[in-house]
This record gives sequence, C-alpha cells and structure tokens, in this order.
Amino acid sequence: MHDPHTERMSGAETRAASGLALVFAFRMLGMFMVLPVLATYGMDLAGATPALIGLAIGAYGLTQAFLQIPFGILCDRIGRRPVIYGGLIVFALGSLLAAHADSIWGVIAGRILQGAGAISAAVMALLSDLTREQHRTKAMAMIGMSIGVSFAVAMVVGPLLTRAFGLSGLFLATAGLALVGILLIAYVVPVASGPLQHRESGVAKGAMLATLRHPDLLRLDLGIFVLHSVLMASFVALPLALVERAGLPKEQHWWVYLTALLISFFAMIPFIIYGEKKRKMKRVLIGAVATLLLTELFFWQFGDSLRMLVIGTVVFFIAFNLLEASLPSLISKVSPAGGKGTAMGVYSTSQFLGSAMGGILGGWLFGHGGLNMVFIGCAVLLALWLAIAVTMREPPYVTSLRMPLSPEAKREAGLAERLKAVPGVTDAVVVAEEAAIYIKLDTEILDRTSLERLINPAPETCEA
Repeated sequence: MHDPHTERMSGAETRAASGLALVFAFRMLGMFMVLPVLATYGMDLAGATPALIGLAIGAYGLTQAFLQIPFGILCDRIGRRPVIYGGLIVFALGSLLAAHADSIWGVIAGRILQGAGAISAAVMALLSDLTREQHRTKAMAMIGMSIGVSFAVAMVVGPLLTRAFGLSGLFLATAGLALVGILLIAYVVPVASGPLQHRESGVAKGAMLATLRHPDLLRLDLGIFVLHSVLMASFVALPLALVERAGLPKEQHWWVYLTALLISFFAMIPFIIYGEKKRKMKRVLIGAVATLLLTELFFWQFGDSLRMLVIGTVVFFIAFNLLEASLPSLISKVSPAGGKGTAMGVYSTSQFLGSAMGGILGGWLFGHGGLNMVFIGCAVLLALWLAIAVTMREPPYVTSLRMPLSPEAKREAGLAERLKAVPGVTDAVVVAEEAAIYIKLDTEILDRTSLERLINPAPETCEA
C-alpha cells in the first residue's frame, strides 16, 4: 500500500507552513519584545507606578484571552483571511497607540488593543486548510518552533532596539512587523480552495463541555496559567534586579538573556528526549516545576549580585522552556479523540489569562513589598502548581490519527466501539459530517492489521 508519510510537502504546503510560521513569529516578536524593557524604561513614562507597569506588561493577555475562541469560531463563519487581516491591523493600531503614548495609561491602552488582534486560532485553521493530513503535524511543529525562536529573539532584540530608539521606537517596529505579516498573508501564503472541517485544529462547540470537565486537561490548563503568570511577574522584577542589585545598566541586559536562552535551548533537549523515549513525561514535568520554584527562592535569597542573577536566569529559562515545549505535547496526548483543537483553544485562553494575571500581580507585589515580594509570590504560585501536578496520572503515550471513512464504513453502526476493542486503540470517535474517524492509539502495541480490516476498504492512514 502506498505510504503517504514518505511523500514530501508540496511547494504550496511548504509556502503555507513557512509563511504562516513567519506571521506567527513576527506577531509574537511584537508581543514579547517589551517584556525585558518595560519595567526599566517604562518608569520614565508619566504616571508610571510598579503596579501600572505590571498591568502594561500583562494587559495584552486580557483581550487575547477573551477573544481567542470567539475569533476562532468567527473565522469558520466569515473566512480565515478576513479575521487574520483584521487581527493584524488591530495589532498594528495598538502598537502605534503605544508608540505615541506619553503616559503609562497610553501604553496600557495600546497593549490592550494589541491583544485584541487574537489571530492564533484563525492562523491554525488556515494552516489546516492548506496542508494535507500527513504533513499537518510537521507544519504545526514549524509554527511551534517559530514561537520559541521569536521569544528568544525578542529577549535580545527588545533591549537593543529600545537602547537605540527608545520605547516608542520599539512599538513602531512592532507595528511594522504586523504590516509585514499582512504582506506575507497576501503574497506568500497560498489561497485555500475552501475551509476544511477539522476537529484537531479548530474549536468544536460540542466538545467544549467535555474539555472543561476533563481533570487531566484542567491540570495542564492550570499549569500554563501559572507558567505564564510567573514569566510575566518575573519580568517585572528581573530587569529591575539587574539594575538595582547587580548594577548592570539597562542597555546591557540583552547579553544576560542571550546567554540564558542559548544555554537553556540545548540543556532542555535531553530532558524532552528522556521524557518521550522512556515514557516519563510526568517525572520531567514535576522536576521542571520544582526547579522553577527553587529558582524563584534562589532569586529571593541569593539574587544580589550579577553572577547569581545570571545563574538564576539560566536555570529559570531551562525549566521554563522545557515546560513551554512539553505542555502542548501533553495536551495532545491527554485530549479525547477529535478533541485536540478544542483542548488547545482552552489551553491558549488559560495561557493569555496567566500572562495578564502575572503582569498585574507582579506589579502589585513589587509596589507593596519590592523585588523579594515578587519572587516569593511566584514561588507560592509554583508550589500550588507542584501540589496539583503531583496528582496527575502518567499521560498516555498515544498518537492522534484522522482517517477518512469510506461510504461503506460510514454506514456501519458501532464502528467506534469495535475500533476501541483493537489492541492499542485507546479512543475513537466517528464524525459523520466530516466523513472521518478520529483515533488515539499507542503505536507500540497497535494491531495495525485489525485496524485496517475494520476500516475496509483500507484508506490511507495519516497523522493529524
């Protein structure tokens, strides 16, 4: 039988995946670049207080969180491109508003407007429209990598750009990146023949209630909420600690982040390989949360010199990047068959709510108790996550498949139940309107012959 996995991505698929990955990267770059600089440069703005700086850091997460899922549903109704164009224009307008602000309130308003350009779900849906089943996992991985790279670049480029052009220059660059995103959608990303119904890459309203009741998914949603709360709160405190405790001028902070991110990127890879190959992802997750907790306590007790702050920042980013890479993979493993798109929608909303909460909480804690109070507050949040993470079960090591159904198989009653009886199949759901069946399976114990016999005539199986 012809194996679709041996085919390469077509030119159009490669253009779609790389173009959309760049759109994502440029937008996230604009979001992240302010993180390392707002706490230090923002204090020069009229009306700035630590609490308002924290609000400015996290403000985009508020609108992003509330509009993420509605925009995903809207793009099914009016099309992907109108939502993406509209979102990028709104993001650019928010950047321009922040660039021309002369008070902290103007920057907060700009950040809230930036977040209203919530296009993640629409970009993922367009990616599904433009790629075949067997290449979708690869295409989504390209977007995941682009977000990671944009975060790393932002940590270094943000301080350098702000040193050269000030905060307003940084926000103007952010607006420019959004316009580049519009050009990429218009001239690089191919036009889709039509929207594709696909439960793994979009929110299915029918699956929402089950997702919100799923205890393992809720643990992971809490995890990403805490992770991004701690990130934002730490970036209220860390830049200030580098200036006040280590005596490092704010113009030189870029090399601290560059060092930390380079080391952390290579240091986290062995842990991810160990977790996946040895099927010990729970152990890796708990170890990373505990490390992050110890790092916050380290900042509190020992973060009073440049050397200690750099060591702490390196360890912080090893644990942070490990968790940032592991959590979406765990969502894929734990979500029910056909429920990954909905689970990721709730997960993204939790992530942005965490960003908003972390910025606000970090600013408030700093205003009431200084740097140490921020580090203690982050440690308390991480201790809560650790207590809940310990109770999670080892995730199932499964792959998601979406298999097209032949008309004969579609008419069969009880097909999903019979599939669940096949060794290695952990879950299955037939979606009649898509003429497809979604299956979760453990490839190490799968009886592939029985699986293909049930869905006869055997269509090509392809990873989702």
